[in-house]
Amino acid sequence: MADVNKVRKSEAEWAEQLTPQQYAVLRRQATERPFTGEFVGHREDGTYCCAACGQALFASGTKFDSHCGWPSFWDMIEEGTVDWRPDNSYGMRRTEVTCSRCDSHLGHVFEDGPRDQTGLRYCINSVALNFEAAANE
Repeated sequence: MADVNKVRKSEAEWAEQLTPQQYAVLRRQATERPFTGEFVGHREDGTYCCAACGQALFASGTKFDSHCGWPSFWDMIEEGTVDWRPDNSYGMRRTEVTCSRCDSHLGHVFEDGPRDQTGLRYCINSVALNFEAAANE
C-alpha cells in the first residue's frame, strides 16, 4: 500500500532540498529535454523512487523502451503510489502523473503502452526519479 503519510513542505523548503532542475520539474511541472535524462536507457534491476520524498513508484521490470525520450513504464509499483490529474495546459488534453505522497509532478500517462501488459505508458522525467538497485542475493 502506498505511504499515506503525506509529505508537506513549503515551496522554500522544496527549493532548498531539490536541485534547480528537480524543483522546476517536480514542483513547477516543467519537462526535461527528451533523450537527456539519466534513466532513459537505464537497464539495471531495482526500484525507481520519487526524487522529492523517496516513495517507491516504478519497478524496473515494468520499464520499456518507448523511443519517446523519457523513461517509460507500463505500470506503477503498487496501486495508489501515483495519482492522475487532468492536464489541459498548452492546448493539449493529457493526464498528469504525480507522486501520491508529496504531490510532486512526475510526468504524464498515455494509453499507447504495451498492449500485452496494461496498455499504459507512464512517461516520466528522469530528474523526478532516484534509483535503488536491487540487492544482489
